Amino acid sequence: MAKKSPRIEPSFDSPRGRRGEGLSVSEDDRVAAPRRKGKRARRRSSFGLIGRLAYWGFVMMLWGGIGVAGLVAYYGARMPAATTWAIPDRPPNVKIVSVGGKLIANRGATGGEAVELQEMSPYIAQAVVAIEDRRFHSHFGVDPRGLARAMARNIAAGRMTQGGSTLTQQLAKNLFLSPERTLERKVQELLLAFWLETEYTKDQILEMYLNRVYFGSGAHGVEAAARRYFGHGARDVSLQEAAVLAAVLKAPSRYSPAKDPKAAEARAELVIAAMREQGMIGDKEMTAALSAKAKRAPSFWTGSEHYVADRVMDELPEIVGDIKEDVIVDTTIDLDLQKLGEKAIRKLIKDNGPKLNVSQGALVSIDGSGAVRALIGGVDYSGSQFDRAGTAKRQPGSAFKPFVYLAALEGGMTPETRVNDAPVKFGKWRPENYGGKYYGEVTLTTALAKSLNSVAAQLCVKAGPANVVETAHRLGIESALDANASIALGTSDVSLMELTSAYVPFANGGWRPDSHIVRRVTTVSGKVLYEHEKRDAPRVVQPEHVAMMNAMMAETIRSGTATKAAFGWPAAGKTGTSQNSRDAWFVGYTANLVTGVWFGNDDGKPTKNVTGGSLPALAWKAFMTAAHDGVDIAELPGRWNPGTTEGFPQAPDFPEQTTAPKPQAKPTAKPLPLAAVKPQKPVAEKPVAAKPVKTVAAKPVKTVAAAKSPRATDNVTTSSAPRPKADVGGGKTKSEKTLVDIILGN
Repeated sequence: MAKKSPRIEPSFDSPRGRRGEGLSVSEDDRVAAPRRKGKRARRRSSFGLIGRLAYWGFVMMLWGGIGVAGLVAYYGARMPAATTWAIPDRPPNVKIVSVGGKLIANRGATGGEAVELQEMSPYIAQAVVAIEDRRFHSHFGVDPRGLARAMARNIAAGRMTQGGSTLTQQLAKNLFLSPERTLERKVQELLLAFWLETEYTKDQILEMYLNRVYFGSGAHGVEAAARRYFGHGARDVSLQEAAVLAAVLKAPSRYSPAKDPKAAEARAELVIAAMREQGMIGDKEMTAALSAKAKRAPSFWTGSEHYVADRVMDELPEIVGDIKEDVIVDTTIDLDLQKLGEKAIRKLIKDNGPKLNVSQGALVSIDGSGAVRALIGGVDYSGSQFDRAGTAKRQPGSAFKPFVYLAALEGGMTPETRVNDAPVKFGKWRPENYGGKYYGEVTLTTALAKSLNSVAAQLCVKAGPANVVETAHRLGIESALDANASIALGTSDVSLMELTSAYVPFANGGWRPDSHIVRRVTTVSGKVLYEHEKRDAPRVVQPEHVAMMNAMMAETIRSGTATKAAFGWPAAGKTGTSQNSRDAWFVGYTANLVTGVWFGNDDGKPTKNVTGGSLPALAWKAFMTAAHDGVDIAELPGRWNPGTTEGFPQAPDFPEQTTAPKPQAKPTAKPLPLAAVKPQKPVAEKPVAAKPVKTVAAKPVKTVAAAKSPRATDNVTTSSAPRPKADVGGGKTKSEKTLVDIILGN
């Protein structure tokens, strides 16, 4: 039996080098190919790395997309259903216009009316698109390229330097969202931007944006901004102005031309360059726009017409209630007269303010129908919005005396009744004439023209202080008045508006119309919400007494304390100066206009001897001269012959509480609230002291004898028309229309 050779087990530990001995594995025996060197090997290795990066990048993008979709779905689910989305109403605008249709002011949350895109200057839309969203007309609400560019620049700068929001996104934020910067708000902004793009055209989106975006300095919308910065509407904006408006959008508080015109100009140059780069303008237009100099915008709302706008806004809730849509308010204001009054007040304060220690002035002008034609509440609205014409109340001084004299006439006196001007005493009160000078026996006409305090006090006591108060209230004073002897010298506070209104019956023949400043309120579509009711004014002064008062107060301008007010027209009025010259007044009138003027200081400090016959009379003359230029001269209502005393009863010794005549009125429909002077609650009159009145006079008071004679009205010629026929403030063209016709558009 052959001998078997021993079995050899495989071993990996055997020494290499001999073939056939043991088993071993070489590089050639491996499943994987041996590593190769060279360009081909390196290329395959690079491709493998890129592939792996692409693979994992895709995976990350997939999961990121799923995450983003989840966030969008989550935050979208927190929003109302898209079927309920709607553009919120733009806050209503109140457009206030003059009697001639000129814009006085826009009021409301936006400060300007909405303007259709095709009505705006085309430069506005071009400038905004060029600098804010150059691909506005091609993207779908979100601009990926713009967003990526903004992100890259922000990362490079290490801070937020650019925003990637489109105009559509900005509109969505302004319309629906809060300004907070959160991920949820950003997601909702994107969803709303997509919705806007599907529901509205590009032009509609741009129009909504321009009418609602904030342009700084309190201006919302392009119309408000154009008027705020340039003094005219969006329709007339130039290329350079459009660039400024577009420049403001980046940072309204920083680039507002009202705050920093140089910064606004520098930014506007970038806007103009962007417009040229995108082919919106040519080289000539760019050169012309860049050559324009930056101008600081005027202070916001500097004109006195804004006092009018404030008063209108105060009255609207009472007239039409809550405003829910854009409205147009037609006022009775003549904007030409308004500017005349403003100019007169400003010039006198500028020329005399420092040396006479007077810092403020106010003016009110009312026609015979009660329409307020001008209202200047102060020197500069931008410096102070307090209305010194309609809101402030001060002592009128001797400007109150006409009501005292009217009460005396109604008690039986005449302009030629003689009274002894001498020192008098009523209880503990000793009224003194200005300068301490007394004239002895004088007529009522002379006493009123010279504004003699002694005579006014005597007349008040004889007529009865309560009767004087009733007379003032009957003619239009609405403030509470103290029924005591000192009321004769105007010691109770009144406003310039109500004092001027109370003089209107002297100018129109004895009628008291409703003073008003709003004549009509309509919607933009033309629906009438309110119209001042035309109704017969009640007669509050008898014709013979109107004639007498006009004769006496005309003498104030001819030879009395207001000679500086004379301007060639038949006119009358009364000056007033409160204690220590704190307040200086002049209220005067023609057959066309009643105008009241006040000068003084807000803090009540005395002026340096400013009287009613100085600055107020000068301002009144400047205003009335211009207002009556080219208007046919008209006589004051009534005619009384001062040389004839027959027909007027002897002045009696008045008891303390003589009853004054009541207003006579024709039946009317239910009364409307006063538009210009708000009614106040009735105030009970204070009873007159029961102590006997002690008088000290050099001579007894003489009165006119009442011989057998014709009736008092025989010497009086009265006007039959309750309202004057004339036009004022309308230039030199003569017209046969009345002021009422012009105001009402007849």
